[in-house]
Amino acid sequence: MPAIAAQPYEYELPTESKIALVIIDMQRDFLEHGGFGEALGNDVTQLQSIVPTVKSLLETFRSLNLPVIHTIEAHSPDLSDCPPSKLNRGQGNPKIGDQGTMGRILIVGEDGNNIIPELTPLDNEIVIVKPGKGAFCRTNLEEILQKEEITHLLFTGVTTEVCVQTTMREANDRGYECLLIEDGTASYFPEFKSSTIEMLRAQGGIIGWTANADAVISALVPQAMAIA
Repeated sequence: MPAIAAQPYEYELPTESKIALVIIDMQRDFLEHGGFGEALGNDVTQLQSIVPTVKSLLETFRSLNLPVIHTIEAHSPDLSDCPPSKLNRGQGNPKIGDQGTMGRILIVGEDGNNIIPELTPLDNEIVIVKPGKGAFCRTNLEEILQKEEITHLLFTGVTTEVCVQTTMREANDRGYECLLIEDGTASYFPEFKSSTIEMLRAQGGIIGWTANADAVISALVPQAMAIA
């Protein structure tokens, strides 16, 4: 069976079900200068560094006609789906719903809430708008995965220790085979990324596998050519 060179051991690719690329929260407010992330005092260049890698993976999946899932962390304009505990945590300024340089922060439809132009979803790609950190929380993601017979999920996006890790752990609990693409994910705090990677693949892959993008692409492309 074809496999991706990964840690703690090879990640076997499915032969009958489907594999999907999951791109978590690559939003302007998190990655661009002047956005929410920078307003909180973070170095957004840490997140920007993975854009070429994620774009390469996205283009590979598109060329192979494999499913792609984008997620966006967002709330309704009236904030009815944002619990007070999330809204007020950190006592920060600005907060969710406040006016930022690219519109209201983390509000559906605002410019800053859009995915960065380099990774704009195509019309046929799945976009999950999620009010929580995890992509399964109060969304129809699992229904979509079951309908499309997707069993294997490859994760990219930001931030590694928050929304990416939360979604991967949720997926693992639901029985999906999960792989984190190390150079396709990032954190404002590099040490948090490193720790998360170690936790996810510890104890024989307790949550899943990790690999780099080159290993993923080199495994997928020959498999697709063999099937064709």
